[in-house]
Amino acid sequence: MSEQVKVGISDYKITHSPNELMTLGLGSCVGVVIYDERSKIGGLSHIMLPDSQMFKGRDNLKVEKFADLAIPQMVKELRAQHQVTKLVAKIAGGASMFQLENIKKSQNIGERNIVAVETILKELNVPILASHVGGNMGRSLFFNLDSLSVSVKMVNRELYEI
Repeated sequence: MSEQVKVGISDYKITHSPNELMTLGLGSCVGVVIYDERSKIGGLSHIMLPDSQMFKGRDNLKVEKFADLAIPQMVKELRAQHQVTKLVAKIAGGASMFQLENIKKSQNIGERNIVAVETILKELNVPILASHVGGNMGRSLFFNLDSLSVSVKMVNRELYEI
C-alpha cells in the first residue's frame, strides 16, 4: 500500500517505493528531488532561501529552509541508507513571481535559489537529470518512488513529466 507524503515549505521528507512525495506552491522556492534508482529510496526538499549566511548565529535557525543546509543534510541521510548506491536529482521551481522593474537577475530570489541548488548538488556529486525552473508561474511537484517519475503541475497547464 502506497502513501502520499506531503512536504511543506522549508521542509524535506525521505521515503521509499511505493510511496509518493509531493509539495505544493513552489513559487520562488525550489523543489529538489534526490533519489537512488536501484533502491528506490528518495527525498524531496522544499527550499525557501539560497543560503543561511546572513542568519548565522541564530539559535532557532531552521535548517530545512536553506539550500546550503537542507540539501547536504538530506544527502547525508540518504547516503546513510545501506541500499543507496548512486544519487541523482531533479529540480523544479525558482519562478520570478513578481515582475518588478529595476530588479537585477542577481536580486531575484527564484534565480538565486536555482543557482544555489545547482551549485550545492554539483559540490555533493549529485547530477541533475532534469529541471523545470524559472519563468513566472508557481508549480507543484509530485515524485512517485515506484515509477521514479517526477511530475510538475502549473496552474491551468497539463501535468508535465521531467
